[in-house]
Amino acid sequence: MAILRNKEIRSMNKDQLITKMADLNRELIKYRSQIAMGTLPENPGRIKLIKKTIAKIKTSMNNQQEEVKKSNA
Repeated sequence: MAILRNKEIRSMNKDQLITKMADLNRELIKYRSQIAMGTLPENPGRIKLIKKTIAKIKTSMNNQQEEVKKSNA
């Protein structure tokens, strides 16, 4: 699974963001379980990228929520 850029994240709607975040969380759990069992993940640097992408998605979702609130006010 590819890590998303900010432009790609901003162009997605809420449902797409939720599914992408769920996929990334599953991948992160897989890597964390490998570490807990004592084996090295095949790409340990990817964990940091996954965490950053999840944070970008959450930020984008919050920004979209704020825009909706402002437009309704």
